[in-house]
Amino acid sequence: MRKTKQKIYEVIFEADTPGGKLFDVALLFVILISVVLVMLESVPGIRENYQQLLRILEWAITIIFTIEYVLRIAIINKPFRYIFSFYGIIDLLSVLPTYIGLVVVGSHSLVVIRILRLLRVFRILKLTRYTQAGRSLARAIWNSREKISVFIFFVTMLVIIIGTIMYLVEGPEHGFTSIPKGIYWAIVTLTTVGYGDISPETPMGQFLASIVMIMGYAIIAVPTGIVTAEIINPTSEKNTQVCPQCLHPSHDDDAIFCKKCGAKINPKV
Repeated sequence: MRKTKQKIYEVIFEADTPGGKLFDVALLFVILISVVLVMLESVPGIRENYQQLLRILEWAITIIFTIEYVLRIAIINKPFRYIFSFYGIIDLLSVLPTYIGLVVVGSHSLVVIRILRLLRVFRILKLTRYTQAGRSLARAIWNSREKISVFIFFVTMLVIIIGTIMYLVEGPEHGFTSIPKGIYWAIVTLTTVGYGDISPETPMGQFLASIVMIMGYAIIAVPTGIVTAEIINPTSEKNTQVCPQCLHPSHDDDAIFCKKCGAKINPKV
């Protein structure tokens, strides 16, 4: 029994084994098909003509994800740690809406059911677990969180200052009726979106807008550089082993024990 449980664990949690790779690829296709079904179901013509087929396929996919969710809880040493983890919540959201649709009935709740069923699109977040590139990108973003937070804080202060100055320069007569309105313009301009619903008309305002536009090109590149530097960092982990105790991923290739909790992660050694 223990040997069977270990094999199932290697298939579900380890992407470096042949069984784990096959499991990951199969789930990748199931997730993509599921997301496509959600989008097709939102098209009135397709929903009316193929509603029965869409329903059958949705239940088949839901059952597959339910089995996966139950297996992950059953074979992990600390199931509650998985249940309340990020991926545990995503896995639950991927199956919950379909089952809730069976309970929530009545014409008055049709809108609620529709919203809940759209939560199935969260299944696309499961993709990062089954691709090495996705894990690397997610890890790089997580490791860059402090720098990105400082950057966002700096940009927030900048748009507040710029928005306030534009409110003073342009005034309500040119559409800048309040400081929040000026901040909205600053965000749209700094991100080079430029909706055009509000724009400066005075020479001073246009000069300031030109400076903000030029700054926008430089500012947009900052978070990209932060994440890129983290991706190419040679200290980044490259192994996909998951600790059965604390669920910490990405250990060294020759690791025997978890670097976070000390549990044995490679029982074959």
